[in-house]
Formats: sequence, C-alpha cells, structure tokens
Amino acid sequence: MEATTPAVLVLPGPLTRDEVPRLSADVRTRLEATGAGVVVCDVGGIGPPGLAAVDVLARLQLAARRAGGRIRLRNPGPALSALLALVGLPFDIEVGGQLEEREPPGGVEEAVEADEPPP
Repeated sequence: MEATTPAVLVLPGPLTRDEVPRLSADVRTRLEATGAGVVVCDVGGIGPPGLAAVDVLARLQLAARRAGGRIRLRNPGPALSALLALVGLPFDIEVGGQLEEREPPGGVEEAVEADEPPP
C-alpha cells in the first residue's frame, strides 16, 4: 500500500480568530482531497505567537479531528513550541522534515486525604 503525502497549508501571520472558519474549511478540504489523514500546517511565518495563535491552532486541530484527521505543525519557532507546551496542547511537530517526538501533557494527579492509604 502506497503512503499518501499529506497536504501542506502555509499559515500567514499574524493568526486571528476571524480566520478560523476559512482555515478550518481549508483543513477539511485538504484532508478529503489527499486521504492522508494529516494536514501539515507550516507555522514558520506566523510571527510572534500569542494566545490568539494557540486558539486558532487548537480550533484547526478540532476541525481536523472532526473530519477524521489531525494537523501536524511544521517549523514552529521556539516561542510557539514553548507556548504550546505550556498550555498542554498535544501537537505533532515537524522540524527540518523530521517528526519530533513529544510527550503528551501530564495528567491530573489524585489527591490523597491524610487518613487514607495511597492508591
């Protein structure tokens, strides 16, 4: 079986929430057109990231998941990578054409009352 090449969507900067409907439709269209199950979003040109960019990326991931796929981020700068890690959003990240392994965000730890034995 031949591997399908994912489509690439270059995201312009700065990202704003107003662009979510158009970009979400673009992600869904590319997933359907390629059948790859992944759309690579090149985020190298979005400029200094902020919470608006994180919000847009989270909404694109949601649109992709609803369409049966996911997005992978290509060329995120260190600031965007750090911001995504800080907010705990799990994205596949591609740097220099190589997929970077990322740990999923940690879970919530269960508290133990003083008079209860640990789980």
